[in-house]
Amino acid sequence: QVQLVESGGGLVQPGGSLRLSCAASGFPLDRADIAWFRQAPGKEREGVSCVSAGDGRTYYTDPVKGRFTISSDNAKNTVYLQMNSLKPEDTAVYYCAARPPILLGTVCTLSSPLYWGQGTQVTVSS
Repeated sequence: QVQLVESGGGLVQPGGSLRLSCAASGFPLDRADIAWFRQAPGKEREGVSCVSAGDGRTYYTDPVKGRFTISSDNAKNTVYLQMNSLKPEDTAVYYCAARPPILLGTVCTLSSPLYWGQGTQVTVSS
């Protein structure tokens, strides 16, 4: 059974850091594209970042470029999202999602995830 479990959310001050974890089970991490999404109060869910199956290539959306880093540990079947220089506008529920890659060897995609975690709350506030 496919399962994604997020952890690591919490309350942090502006400028601080958090590391989110997405523990995957039921499929090999190196055969999936793993993505992070977030949904802030009153806003639509938006893509944040993804990491490619196979070669580990990454993609970031503009609001988080230069501040967030996604990485994967295939041995642990876990994907991480390191979030630095956090801003109040980063406050959201963060979701981990998975889908088969469009094509092995290509960059990951944020479109049409098949599986979702339940989310973890990140609050950036002083």
